[in-house]
Amino acid sequence: MDIPGLPARKAALRLLDAVQRRGETLDQAAHGALQGLRSAPDKALARALAGEVLRWLTDLDALIDGATRQVLPDDAKPRVVLRLMLAGWLRLDTPPHAVIATGLPLLSGGPRRLAHGVFSTLVKRGAKLPDHPTLPSAVAERWGDRAAGIAQGLAEPPPLDLTLRDPATTAEWAQRLGGQSLMPGHLRLPRGTAVENLDGFAEGAWWVQDLAASLPARLLGAGEGRTVLDLCAAPGGKTLQLAAAGWRVTALDASAKRLERMKANLKRTGLSAEVVCADALTWEPSERFDAVLLDAPCTATGTCRRHPDVLHRIGPRQIAEMAALQASLLARAAGWLRPGGRLVYATCSLEPEEGEAQARVMALPVDPIRVEDLPAGVLPSAEGWLRTDPGMLRDAGGLDGFFIARWHLLS
Repeated sequence: MDIPGLPARKAALRLLDAVQRRGETLDQAAHGALQGLRSAPDKALARALAGEVLRWLTDLDALIDGATRQVLPDDAKPRVVLRLMLAGWLRLDTPPHAVIATGLPLLSGGPRRLAHGVFSTLVKRGAKLPDHPTLPSAVAERWGDRAAGIAQGLAEPPPLDLTLRDPATTAEWAQRLGGQSLMPGHLRLPRGTAVENLDGFAEGAWWVQDLAASLPARLLGAGEGRTVLDLCAAPGGKTLQLAAAGWRVTALDASAKRLERMKANLKRTGLSAEVVCADALTWEPSERFDAVLLDAPCTATGTCRRHPDVLHRIGPRQIAEMAALQASLLARAAGWLRPGGRLVYATCSLEPEEGEAQARVMALPVDPIRVEDLPAGVLPSAEGWLRTDPGMLRDAGGLDGFFIARWHLLS
């Protein structure tokens, strides 16, 4: 019979292998890696362990290296298991005896004795992690002066953000759900909340959406019956926002599976949009639009609070590939505006190649983002663009990293 907690740790190892060796995201790896786990708590434990290893990997390795005579290879199984054991002890508060009981069976023979010795040494020393994770050196170099602040925002997974269908009901829902609001139409709850059990879910009064992710659609304002194209729209948070704000929405995405999720959310909220499954690089609209929102495919490094795998999967090749795709999509999106129309471009990336570099070559006049468009404490750049990162609003629970710019086509 399996030791209680051991199947979850075996699954966590499979998750880490998929991310670090095969370059999969945690979400992509979950379907295969969590096969065989019967309970939701076991699945949640496996995800939490793998996520904390990836969040604190540099610091966990520093502890391991400080307690071994010879440096273990990065992919050596004793190192991988020790990372998991230390994450369980230092991040999930698992007692050392339980860590040993569930960690050592992941190894056999000599490596088991090695892992036991290293872990016991660190326990006796009272080993601790720093106040916030240390970024991988290549990532810190890419992010430059912003790296220290971003790292401070990565110490904990993010809270749960909700976007309300009707911003006028913000105070009501804040009281009903016991949440904090950082701007009208937004509500923030503690992480770990079971979404489906919350008041208002069944009636479609809100949907889950990070506060930073809600800003691009907010920048288009009230629709008043005008037309908007939501490009790369699935899973649909921005489509819901636009429909709720009175826009006539055409929501386009290449993924039929992700569009099914959008249709379910439209039905739940009672909102409507024309849903189109097509590739934005080949699709042609029958008419131009009053506004276009392009939340472009990207490396998603701005979501590192909730997806710490991006700290270890993304490098120059992926950034360059995404930047080329974004430039192509932006060129097409700009051509689909009516005179006087507005274009909002966004990526949930912290890489300047996917943000500022794209905005600098756009030929349309900038429609500057204003302070009053944003949550208190978040400011636009001198160029009229917006850059958010996980180091912002830390005392209130932080933000995902986004780049957002807005332009208009002269009449």
